[in-house]
Amino acid sequence: MDLATIAGLALAWGALLTALILEGGHPADLVLVSPLVLVLGGTLGATCVTVSLEEIRRLPTYLRLGLRAPLMDPLGVVNTMVDFARRARQEGILGLEASARRLENRFMRRGIELVVDGTPSELIREILETDIAAMLQRHRRGADLMATAGGFAPTMGIIGTVMGLIHMLKSLSEPGKMGPAIAAAFLATLYGVMLANLFFLPISNKLRYRSEQEAAIYEMIIEGVLAIQSGDNPRMVQMKMLAFLSPELQNRAARLREENPREMERRAA
Repeated sequence: MDLATIAGLALAWGALLTALILEGGHPADLVLVSPLVLVLGGTLGATCVTVSLEEIRRLPTYLRLGLRAPLMDPLGVVNTMVDFARRARQEGILGLEASARRLENRFMRRGIELVVDGTPSELIREILETDIAAMLQRHRRGADLMATAGGFAPTMGIIGTVMGLIHMLKSLSEPGKMGPAIAAAFLATLYGVMLANLFFLPISNKLRYRSEQEAAIYEMIIEGVLAIQSGDNPRMVQMKMLAFLSPELQNRAARLREENPREMERRAA
């Protein structure tokens, strides 16, 4: 699980509950089944109308992608490509085939296999760039789905509030029931705004952020693959790939070289 996502959601929801308690309320005051059913059911139904059923079935997958920790460590990717560059110099390009088959990263495996097959560099870049474009499109669908749900949730909350107020106006002859009825009516709006701004929209933005991160790492892998194909030495491969990373990660790599010089020299030899 991604610590930032979990901590952020916990902080936001915790702040809401804390504010409620400080005002003398109780968490149970925010629990009412009927407006929750309306907001959740209405949001899901309206979202289903805008997208295909296949996309709705992928909703649990999109939620997992938004909550899970990043699968790729940029420095780990650099070190893996440096290892391949070292093996290419020692064993030749064809010697990379067996190692490439064992790679878990499909994109990196595809790139190395294209090099082993003798594919021209221009075609390798074109194929891998097409893979990135397709990946971004898939991820964008997930982010758009969550953003769509985030757009419908507040509207469904307002609808629930209006319905509650209509019900309350029918009870004007019983003033004692008006207070609880108004409170229950506005819970629907609260649910809609909370779900949109404390769940759907943050997850949508996290999916977009993750997609951009993954695309940047894939672009770095392309440069590493092409550097290996052109016969660059491992240290040059490392330098080209590190150029894609933030100064913080570059400094971290430099510290690793200082703390473990033999290991880094072995990787870049």
